[in-house]
Amino acid sequence: QPNYCGDAFVRADAIEYARAHAADFDVVHASPPCQDACSLTKGTNRGRTYPRLIEPTRDVLTAAGVPFVIENVAGAELRRDVRLCGEMFDLAVMRHRFFEVHGVTVTAPAHRPHRGRVAGMRHGEWFTGPYFAVYGDGGGKGSVAQWQAAMGIDWTDVRREIAEAIPPAYTHLIGRQFLAAYAEQAASAA
Repeated sequence: QPNYCGDAFVRADAIEYARAHAADFDVVHASPPCQDACSLTKGTNRGRTYPRLIEPTRDVLTAAGVPFVIENVAGAELRRDVRLCGEMFDLAVMRHRFFEVHGVTVTAPAHRPHRGRVAGMRHGEWFTGPYFAVYGDGGGKGSVAQWQAAMGIDWTDVRREIAEAIPPAYTHLIGRQFLAAYAEQAASAA
């Protein structure tokens, strides 16, 4: 994502980059493409094939010997240590994602019941609701500004980049728990 808001943006083969550099980091968060396992693309992309990258990602990160997290969708082949939903963070998107966590234990906030349906056009009828469908190019899913607010994203106004992202609140939660675990380890070692 060229508009990535982090410290640096590196465009490369993620598996090869991780093989060469993962050991240089204290912890690695990986989000392999999900099109192979995503229920939203199963029907619309029928006949297309997508790479299955979770296992090679896991293998490379395990070999690097650093703590890591792999994020993906419900249909993905990963261990489901943590499930996060936008409702846990008062976001206007459900965006259920699973996280396989290696190195620390991560705890999710309580998953409150969903408050209603997703707003938007469905089969020629407009529905109101507290959530937005943040995916795809079809109409009736909300404006870019609504998507940004729903996801808690302000670093891009490109619809495709927002659709491919996860809410930053998810990685903030996991990152804070990694930092707390490291602080606890350092305190007990002192």
